[in-house]
Amino acid sequence: MSSPIEPAGLAMEHKSIDYIDQRERHGRVADQVPFWFLANFHFFSIAIGFVGPSMGLSFGYTSLAGALGILFGTMFVAFHASQGPELGLPQMIQSRAQFGFRGVAVVLVGTLFTFLGFNVADCVLTAHGLKAILGWNERVVTVAASAAAALLAIYGYDWMHRIFRWSFVLCMPLYTVLTVAIMLHWIPATHVATGGWSTVAFFGQFAASASYNIALAPSVSDYSRYLPRNSRPRAIIAAVYVGASSSAIWLIAVGAWLATRLGAADGLVALYDAGNSLAAGFGLVLSVASVLVLTATMGLNAYSGMLTVITALSSLFETRPTPRLRMITIIMLALTWAALSVAISANSIALLFAVLTMMLYLLAPWTSINLVDYFFVRRGRYAITQLFLPNGIYGAWDARGLTAYLAGFIATTPFFVVPDVYTGPAARALGGVDLGWLVGLVVAGAVYLWLTRAFDPASESGAISDSERALELQAAGLRPAAGAASL
Repeated sequence: MSSPIEPAGLAMEHKSIDYIDQRERHGRVADQVPFWFLANFHFFSIAIGFVGPSMGLSFGYTSLAGALGILFGTMFVAFHASQGPELGLPQMIQSRAQFGFRGVAVVLVGTLFTFLGFNVADCVLTAHGLKAILGWNERVVTVAASAAAALLAIYGYDWMHRIFRWSFVLCMPLYTVLTVAIMLHWIPATHVATGGWSTVAFFGQFAASASYNIALAPSVSDYSRYLPRNSRPRAIIAAVYVGASSSAIWLIAVGAWLATRLGAADGLVALYDAGNSLAAGFGLVLSVASVLVLTATMGLNAYSGMLTVITALSSLFETRPTPRLRMITIIMLALTWAALSVAISANSIALLFAVLTMMLYLLAPWTSINLVDYFFVRRGRYAITQLFLPNGIYGAWDARGLTAYLAGFIATTPFFVVPDVYTGPAARALGGVDLGWLVGLVVAGAVYLWLTRAFDPASESGAISDSERALELQAAGLRPAAGAASL
């Protein structure tokens, strides 16, 4: 057996949807905490804390609803993370086992639009915020942020973990100072505290917070697949859960305070004003640091978007996941979200968030089906090499997964709450409370479990054994890598 491959250092990652064999597993479980902490440690999370106050909810109830929503939504993200080390594959490649080699393309549509949508939102909010506080040209900001995010995604896994660790060290003391200043009343409130209890607002804030982290689910295994296969699942789940939930809970509470005490409506401008009221220039440092973190998060979305596109291409056409294709895909995605960001005006932000809400309705049934299959149906046992074969044991189209997904989405429609576009009859009966994503989770998972009730995991044992032997040969350099010649 050859010796393990060391981390690539300054090199560019060459992998995309390929299987990561044991020689290449150089990730550490401990790195998952700061990585996912930083994924939510920016002014976009602060803006989530504006939802409750905008509907008349007080600071305390907004913070509570935000915390509960994040704790709930992050459960799905954390459990997906445990799949990465076991399977060594990107998140959406795994879904071929539930939807079929070609059938997974149905789910990939919603996944891709989510990654693009978040990057459009990130660009628009960053450009408007920097124009408001520094007078910078919005198009220049959009192009610069998009180019930086694309470059980070091109360099890939090791560089993203490295940048996120540096950002953690940079931002932690800044936000700590801001939070302590808020707690000690060093930042004067310019508005009388308003709001109180509202059932609709409380559940609206809960839903916004839960959905915010559920949207990370399609990408989480993309960043845990380099962990050793013998990594303890409980340790991975705990690391991702703590990282992704703690930063979001923290900044949602900060956002709620800024909204109720300063009347804030723009997360970046609010950071700038609050920081400068504490010390001259501190607001600028704080806001620029937050922009840098959000740009790094755009790189995360670009990386997972690339994996989504290549998964779709390889599912529908004969496609080799080469480094060249990887780079071209990221560049094309960057050009797409940058063009959309330039085309969207400030008055179109509501429409953009309506589109993101729809994407969450599309993702909720998928995450439920994937987790039910992994933990209750197949119990983590998959023939990895078969996931790269259009005529393998998982088939081209899996009727059970596709039926469950469709059932979950249809059940969601009466509960739709798409801002300024449509509110379903069930949602109107609930006073406008958004529970659509929760309905999709429950129905899709339950239907899939029922449809697979007669499935015997032992029927796939032979294929799993053959796959394990093939992967051992691959690790020894005696067989082409899964995801390369197999496609």
